[in-house]
Amino acid sequence: MSGNEIVTDVVIIGAGPVGLFAVFELGLVDLKCHVIDILDRAGGQCAELYPEKPIYDIPAFPEISGQGLTDNLMKQIQPFGAEFHFSQMVKSVEKLDDGSFRLTTDADEVFLTKVVVIAAGGGSFQPKRPPVEDVEQYEGKSVFYAVRKMEDFRDQDLVIVGGGDSALDWTLNLEPLARSLTLVHRRDQFRGHADSVNKMRALVEEGRINFITGQLGRLEGENGQLKEVYLKTAGGELGIPATRLLPFFGLTMKLGPVADWGLDLHDNALIKVDTEKFETSEPGIFAIGDINWYPGKLKLILSGFHEGALMAQAAKRIVHPDQKVVFQYTTSSTQLQKKLGVA
Repeated sequence: MSGNEIVTDVVIIGAGPVGLFAVFELGLVDLKCHVIDILDRAGGQCAELYPEKPIYDIPAFPEISGQGLTDNLMKQIQPFGAEFHFSQMVKSVEKLDDGSFRLTTDADEVFLTKVVVIAAGGGSFQPKRPPVEDVEQYEGKSVFYAVRKMEDFRDQDLVIVGGGDSALDWTLNLEPLARSLTLVHRRDQFRGHADSVNKMRALVEEGRINFITGQLGRLEGENGQLKEVYLKTAGGELGIPATRLLPFFGLTMKLGPVADWGLDLHDNALIKVDTEKFETSEPGIFAIGDINWYPGKLKLILSGFHEGALMAQAAKRIVHPDQKVVFQYTTSSTQLQKKLGVA
């Protein structure tokens, strides 16, 4: 073992909500974690794609934003001192003779661990670029694939393209801020929630936003700043003043290097696990959250929380096979309350 290897009980790949809550559950059974994420901060898809968008199906929170959920989880896991390694990706996993694992990242950090937890959501995800020439020169300046700060769109001439929930939600949320807002979709039918569609149509009726049936044609501007978006419509090319463009064409989800780790996969896209402990086909490697598959799987954050709780019990047995796993409640266990700093 070289001196620069990081030795830990558990390495969690993915710092989204499910990976973060896994730190909590593992901490309760005295397992130390290092967390690796390809993004530059915690929160996963919640922080990257919709940090300010409300989430309505987290128990005990009638409404909470993706960033709010992330902030709360970071506060909840603070007592356990997990260490984070951002802006890097695990490129290889090697099983050692003693059953532990050596992980190497693309930043040349090396970890030695007895348990690996893959909580990488859909894997490495990238927004799908619209098929428009030279769109790259505007990206990050006036073309965005996610809304990090709503204030960035205040007093802008905004064009949103898409027919799913993201396009509709941001149409509704940004309408009060934008100087003008035009929603563009290739047809007058939407994949998003009916309630959102109805609210959008009401804004059109009130003259507060525009809706145009068509497709992106070309962009005009200079030095990365949009001036006009040209649409392909049934009536020919139509130009719209635009200083901001939000194209929502979906995400390309890729397992990335995980696909080459020899784990049993479902449809070559998701990792098969059991439902007792959410372990993969490789003992000691677990998968929780959206990246796993089992019969009846629901891609919900709360499902990932449940999976993390069961995984932690199994991880404890691997890391400390000599110790008896005693199930305790945080409401009544003084031992757990001391770990949380509340006793």
